Amino acid sequence: MRAIVLDQFRGPVSVRDVPEPVAPDGGVVVRVHASGLCRSDWHAWAGHDSGVALPHVPGHELAGVVASVGAGVTGWQVGDRVTAPFVCGCGVCSWCRAGDAQVCPDQTQPGFTHGGSFAELVVLHAADHNLVAIPDGVDDAAAASLGCRFATSFRALTSRARVQPGEWVTVVGAGGVGLSAVMIAVAAGARVVAVDRSAAALDLATRLGAEHVVLADGDGVPDRVRELTDGGSHVALDAVGTAETLADSVLSLRRRGRHVQVGLLAAAPVVPMDRVIAWELDLLGSHGMAAADYPPMLALVASGALDPSLLLERTVTLDEAARLLPDLDSASPAGITVVDPRLG
Repeated sequence: MRAIVLDQFRGPVSVRDVPEPVAPDGGVVVRVHASGLCRSDWHAWAGHDSGVALPHVPGHELAGVVASVGAGVTGWQVGDRVTAPFVCGCGVCSWCRAGDAQVCPDQTQPGFTHGGSFAELVVLHAADHNLVAIPDGVDDAAAASLGCRFATSFRALTSRARVQPGEWVTVVGAGGVGLSAVMIAVAAGARVVAVDRSAAALDLATRLGAEHVVLADGDGVPDRVRELTDGGSHVALDAVGTAETLADSVLSLRRRGRHVQVGLLAAAPVVPMDRVIAWELDLLGSHGMAAADYPPMLALVASGALDPSLLLERTVTLDEAARLLPDLDSASPAGITVVDPRLG
């Protein structure tokens, strides 16, 4: 099969033929119809994830059809349209049994712990625990966006921050994760401030329902947010993952506000803990969403209350994705880019 392959960290990215995978016991092989191009994939290319072993096929947001089924799988068959969280739980540990597969200590992650979905075929483990059926009316590209960025934002706001109608939510970073968060917060009845360094991204955030936007062109982001929200937001989400965006998020909060860290951090930043202590701020991490938590999100998608297709910017081939991957950290477009391995 054709796949994107990393042979060295921060090195050239190639597209070439590699052996087709075999369905493991309890798992399946999925024929990939769409796979989101995400900043997390850039982290894999940059060598920030210790679980990545070279040579490596990246890609972790996916949708497709089951191509083969391993021994012991009971709930899925060849031809089923499926997606999956980027964190796949083992299905048997205490965390998985409690519905918290996103923190499973024995988790697998396509594109990180094993070959990913920038390929014609990808393996998913513990299929009966991790696969999610794609509803009728949700196309492959939109379904692929659910597996990481959209689901991550959904859980971050609804389960971790527990955002309430009428609350102010500041979203720092209007890429795929941030724009998903804008849409989800608006659907929850919150009032949204979007922050980004790209005017085009902020325009899209406005179209998705953000009440205010702030161009991140200096040191005044927190002051501007506090001015717009009469003292600071109730919830702030860092969708980027840098020392600057984390600080902007925390310092944009009002007293007793809740910060959610979603963007991956390449290095340990300095957190303004003096503010955290004095204002009794909550610092929350959020790491994806388990398959068990998908039904409420999918119900909102099916009803039209949430429409991930509005976030899709373009669909590209494997060869085009290989050229785009090394520049994702500095040149991320507004919206979501999807890779279709069947093209080209």
